[in-house]
Amino acid sequence: MITELSRLRNIGISAHIDSGKTTLTERVLFYTKRIHAIHDVKGKDGVGAKMDSMDLERERGITIQSAATHCMWANYHINIIDTPGHVDFTIEVERALRVLDGAILVLCAVAGVQSQSLTVDRQMRRYGVPRICFVNKCDRAGANPLRARDQLREKLNLNPVLLQLPIGLEDKFEGVVDLVTMKSFRFEGANGEKIIAGAIPADMEAEAKKCRDELLDAVSMYSDELTEAMLEERVTEDLLHAAIRKAVVNLQIVPVMMGSAYKNKAVQLLLDAVTRYLPAPNDVTNQAVDIDKDEAKVTLESDPEKPLVMLAFKLEDGRFGQLTYLRVYQGTLSKGKEIVNTRTGKKAKVGRLVRMHSDEMEDIDSSCAGDIVAIFGIDCNSGDTFTDGTHSYAMTSMHVPDPVISLTVTPKDNKAQVNMSKALRRFTKEDPTFRVSADPETNETIIAGMGELHLDVYIERMKREYSAEVITSPPRVAYRETITKRVDFNYTHKKQTGGSGQYGKVAGYLEPGADAFLFNDMITGGAIPREFIPSCEKGFRSMLAKGMVIGAPVTGVAVTINDGASHSVDSSDIAFQEAARGAWREAYPKSGPQILEPVMKVAVEGPSEFQGGIVGVLMQRRGIIVGTTEADGFSRVEAEVPLSEMFGFSTVLRSATQGKAEFTMEFSRYLPLPQALADELIKKHREEQLKKEKGK
Repeated sequence: MITELSRLRNIGISAHIDSGKTTLTERVLFYTKRIHAIHDVKGKDGVGAKMDSMDLERERGITIQSAATHCMWANYHINIIDTPGHVDFTIEVERALRVLDGAILVLCAVAGVQSQSLTVDRQMRRYGVPRICFVNKCDRAGANPLRARDQLREKLNLNPVLLQLPIGLEDKFEGVVDLVTMKSFRFEGANGEKIIAGAIPADMEAEAKKCRDELLDAVSMYSDELTEAMLEERVTEDLLHAAIRKAVVNLQIVPVMMGSAYKNKAVQLLLDAVTRYLPAPNDVTNQAVDIDKDEAKVTLESDPEKPLVMLAFKLEDGRFGQLTYLRVYQGTLSKGKEIVNTRTGKKAKVGRLVRMHSDEMEDIDSSCAGDIVAIFGIDCNSGDTFTDGTHSYAMTSMHVPDPVISLTVTPKDNKAQVNMSKALRRFTKEDPTFRVSADPETNETIIAGMGELHLDVYIERMKREYSAEVITSPPRVAYRETITKRVDFNYTHKKQTGGSGQYGKVAGYLEPGADAFLFNDMITGGAIPREFIPSCEKGFRSMLAKGMVIGAPVTGVAVTINDGASHSVDSSDIAFQEAARGAWREAYPKSGPQILEPVMKVAVEGPSEFQGGIVGVLMQRRGIIVGTTEADGFSRVEAEVPLSEMFGFSTVLRSATQGKAEFTMEFSRYLPLPQALADELIKKHREEQLKKEKGK
């Protein structure tokens, strides 16, 4: 058990696709002696990287699931989570950053800050995670780590501070100059394990001195001690390390380091920086809410003696049942201890407690505040809080983005039907961005996710892990409906049956709103009794799930009720719900309903010679070009493109750029669908409705 918290680091490695996160983690594990041989990410040697344990990951050469491991470096215990770079698996990054104290933001020295770097930066800001930036791939043609540093300032609004300078670049990259110690470091041996420290090359002395002065100026802004030492010319390495650490923990600076993980250069110095500058669990403030005290905020202390509080941040279906990854925030967790899920109130006993090393596990007896571990056989959901039962604390949950693409899946036979149900149950529990629903009219199973690759991976996993062969239909786009003008309504619901009848009258207006739905109660003089106001809201809300144009969910509507009438006997909750529904049906068609489509933020990167082709394929897909940048033979085109036009885009892009360009996309906003396309969609919807009616 880790008892000295100051010697514990919980870090994540995050970046854009193909920046070298998994390669970097592989080197970290090698230098910390967790693995004894380095393997390639693409699995050319038939083994693949340690952290890509799924066959699918090794085949595709991408990370799909975040993987946890731990290692020791210079007497420090480091828990590491290697996260995916692809935007489709963004929830994996989200949940990792939710529980980590620090992070390494990896940038490619050639491409610099890319589209997914922006998303990762937003996630780090959301959870206030201090970071070190590692500019990787300094050995590649076109590498320019100083440009990457400038982009951190320009594109991410960070305060980057250089801690190193490269000795040579591209195929001449030899090592780095450390601006804190003012020494050069080269890495020799078969795997770069021999670190050769020496004097700064003569031709770099002037630049190194200039950059060290910039480093001192930048860091002294946040340290009075360092400022005084600079004036008295007594700056020591320890003083500078302490000042950098303080500024990093307070999110004031981002140290920039550089190297080449693939060529085994400068990874050990990055590990030193992790232990020196990133926070220990007790340097970070974590909060929970007390459910018993009206959700009052409570600050948790990384104290093993305090009552237990921990968060389940990731679930996996392991060989021995559900494997739940936990971050212990307070108290001590030990084998055989009884824990309580604050969401369900259910008690459970900790049977097996393990520390993860990718897909391997090591049994441990106990774990204390600040640690990341996993337990077996506990039934819970991602984001649940566990305590020892002495209090009802709950941790705030993580941000879960909404799915943007859906597919209809149909099992090939009865056996596949059973297996598909099992697979979908497991996947929805593991991944909050993967949703499953049934079409109420066709009874078809619809799966929704963050992109084509996201759904593609789950369909492949159903086939491999559950032997569930499924047939998929073309992806469905998550359209929305909204209204464009104000419409008054005045509707009376009357129904007379044998006994007491139903009576409710509502009057008011619908109008476009900024929020998804807003209900305003402007009733005066008791025209509608107070107890029936929630019934009116419930009635209106129930109509939002399905619009009357194409049956898509309705958003951006404000409903105001300002008059009505009731009956002393016949008015009821149901009567006013029905009155609200009737008022909606009457007013909605007159309110200028409009179809909205999801628009994606698309970033395409490729050689400059193909820039015209890239712009062309985006324009053909109703794309609006937002900006283009060009540097060192590479161009980047940013555009906003409707999601419906992005299906199969990767194939078209490959053809237009000889397979040399890549793209990423993430949801941006909803915008009105052009009228011609809206008419087509309405016609198609009506034809489907007629078919269903005939089928009945």
